Amino acid sequence: MPNNKSCKKRLVTSAKRNERNRQNRAMMRSQIKTYRSEIEAASPEGKVSSLTAMYSLIDTQARKGLMPKSRAARLKSRMAAAATK
Repeated sequence: MPNNKSCKKRLVTSAKRNERNRQNRAMMRSQIKTYRSEIEAASPEGKVSSLTAMYSLIDTQARKGLMPKSRAARLKSRMAAAATK
């Protein structure tokens, strides 16, 4: 247990941040899975709209620091390649 007041606050804030990051990560992973499953049967217009939505989601999560920018770029590249197949 922390002894200082600032350490106690840090414990509380890090727990809140950890929970928020876990929820955001789970949401992002589920969105990626649904994108990959629905990209098979989507029309070309649907592919473009869902791809832009995924780009926005991945960029937001990378900006928040949930993943490195290089991982975000790699994910976006793979999603674009899957959409063009």
